[in-house]
Amino acid sequence: MTTTVINPLLVDTGTPPIPAAKAWLQSYDGRHGPAIDLSQAAPGSPPPDVLLERAGLAAASPDHARYGPIQGDPALRAALAADINAVYMADVGPSDIAITAGCNQAFVSVMMGLAKTGDAVLLPTPWYFNHQMTLQMLGIEARALPTTAASGFVPDLAAARALIDARVKAIVLVTPNNPTGAVYPPQTIAGFADLAREAGLALVLDETYRDFMPTGHDRPHQVLSRNDWRGHVIQLYSFSKAYAVPGWRLGAIIAGADIQAEIGKVLDCVQICPARPGQEAVAWAVPELRSWREANRADINARADAFRRAMSGLNGWSVDQVGAYFAYVRHPMDGLPAAEVAEALARRWGVLALPGSYFGPGQEQHLRMAFANAATPAITDAVMRLALFRRS
Repeated sequence: MTTTVINPLLVDTGTPPIPAAKAWLQSYDGRHGPAIDLSQAAPGSPPPDVLLERAGLAAASPDHARYGPIQGDPALRAALAADINAVYMADVGPSDIAITAGCNQAFVSVMMGLAKTGDAVLLPTPWYFNHQMTLQMLGIEARALPTTAASGFVPDLAAARALIDARVKAIVLVTPNNPTGAVYPPQTIAGFADLAREAGLALVLDETYRDFMPTGHDRPHQVLSRNDWRGHVIQLYSFSKAYAVPGWRLGAIIAGADIQAEIGKVLDCVQICPARPGQEAVAWAVPELRSWREANRADINARADAFRRAMSGLNGWSVDQVGAYFAYVRHPMDGLPAAEVAEALARRWGVLALPGSYFGPGQEQHLRMAFANAATPAITDAVMRLALFRRS
């Protein structure tokens, strides 16, 4: 038994959910075919060879073995700024951008910049579990803003307004959403930006999956084209999914100068600088791999359509929402906790999904299925097993 005194806020934070869920597959005996892992949002295709080659060359450069700027190398910040401006018709500059070791680190850094122990942040439920875990270990209340299948899991502005008090320092929106896949309408995002400005709060937009918007939704919102966005809007972004390089750990914070200055203190302590070979390679990729990104987007959207079609009419199961990498699926076992359903599905049928209970209160009727790393035949196979599971 350890005698080391451990931070009680950390002790009270839940165990990382995905490794815990993956352990269920260890007892699957293979009788229904290979295990199908729909638990983690992992890219379904490898990055292009040319991108790997450029990363290798960058890693071999002595210059990239040295420290770089705290907020990231200039080339990547400039490339991302140009990309954002093309997508959002904005005026974002390189100085508005900090590169981080993944989008999770971006979220941690921003929360440390906005709130302190005892403060609160609004999180729509179902929420991304790492967001809730981060707030809990920082002693910040994750104040639930419930959403429903009936509303497409889009948060309600009036409900959010009613939850705001002096302790609330920020509102977090994730769109396209993890875990539901919901894409928030531009007018909803604009309304939340107005609310944040009026209430003196920050609106934090986690747009990790913005490169996988449905066809016809090429401009996710107009908030970044406003003249005053730097005073109250912070965008988070991930290169991991767009370029299929999650192991490179590259994310970004887009924010005004005041918050960037404070976040820079956090980044200096937790990363000093982002890993530089990946920055060099991705800075080239942002303008040069646009067609590859569009093809990747089309492939993921096709998998979403295939999942929706396969699930159509499946005895009691239903897809309440689907988009980007995720489907939020309602299971038909009334009264049975989602974790029991997910565990039985993994151990007996070899299909690993995450229970809705991992994503906050009131989610026992749902499972999250991340289909992006499953080809269409695997999706079809998984759905066939769900049908058999229903009758077992």
